[in-house]
Amino acid sequence: MSRPVIRLEEIGKTYSQGNQPIEVLRDISLQVEVGEFIALLGTSGSGKSTLMHILGLLDRCSTGRYLLAEQDVSQLPDERLSELRNRMIGFIFQSFYLIPYVSARENVMLPGLYSRTPGRILKTRAEELLALVGLADRMEFKPGQLSGGQQQRVAIARALVNDPQVLLADEPTGQLDSKTSGEILDLLTDINRQGRTVILVTHDQATANYAERKIFLDDGRIRND
Repeated sequence: MSRPVIRLEEIGKTYSQGNQPIEVLRDISLQVEVGEFIALLGTSGSGKSTLMHILGLLDRCSTGRYLLAEQDVSQLPDERLSELRNRMIGFIFQSFYLIPYVSARENVMLPGLYSRTPGRILKTRAEELLALVGLADRMEFKPGQLSGGQQQRVAIARALVNDPQVLLADEPTGQLDSKTSGEILDLLTDINRQGRTVILVTHDQATANYAERKIFLDDGRIRND
């Protein structure tokens, strides 16, 4: 029997703009099984990025409950959220966010430093992941010496270094040409086939077609799943 890695129960998110409350998410209920490949689709302002931030423990819901691996994380203290985020969730962003003055290997190792993994084991893990994403011959290169697609491959390896249960990808091909975008999406598909849960945030239908399940957000609500 499949088991949910994520369960959202009537999630809402409201921000304050001056004295005016702005409701960004409303009544979001959602279950994600282990090993799913999901695309979160929506136009700008639909709430998909806010939802991703909540899923990634970068933000908190205002109402409702969020269960991650069957643990209610809605009211956990910030320190505990940081620990869970580092251990259970990997992030891939449109802008890569690599440190420019260190090597690809050192960029990949960075999240592992916070998990207190011994350096020797972490170095080996980073090298294995760089080989997995096709950069075995680029480990000593700094980001400025790599193409955009290669930088995103480093970012994917970095997202995997702590062996997270969930991989969140926010517009991961937004800065790449169509050929390179296809290569990155093929790589995410391969990672998913190995059993990793992947949630892809995009506004592009062609990108979303790589996912097995599409969830459409509109005006802070799920309109279609």
